[in-house]
Amino acid sequence: MADYVVDTSVIIEKIVSKLVKKKEIEGTIIVPNAVVAELEAQANRGLEIGLIGLEELEELQNLHKGNVIEIKFVGARPTPSQIAYAKSGEIDALIREIAYNENATLITADRVQRQSAKVFGINVKFIETRALKTKLEIEKLF
Repeated sequence: MADYVVDTSVIIEKIVSKLVKKKEIEGTIIVPNAVVAELEAQANRGLEIGLIGLEELEELQNLHKGNVIEIKFVGARPTPSQIAYAKSGEIDALIREIAYNENATLITADRVQRQSAKVFGINVKFIETRALKTKLEIEKLF
């Protein structure tokens, strides 16, 4: 069975639990502590997206308790400055480092994260989200 590292983009879209339930991925789900910290920071700022992500992690934990998947949390928590600079790629870099060190496949819905991971030779499972497709269709109108 394979190991998968998940990033924030697939957690907030609730993609990982769906992939597990459809048996599209089996094995160990590796959740970087940086992802948990980013979601906590968003939730503490009152952003719904943080709570949605924490709910997805709770669902993954339930799947683990039901012996459907293995789950482990790894890596250091990011510093406050790394969280503050999350949009500039600080958290993504921590996530890629874990995928590289664990020799795991990175699951992401973030195009930049996908390309950056490929630069380092990391296997990537890219999930194109409906929101992204809709945005691109709207952009064609302008």
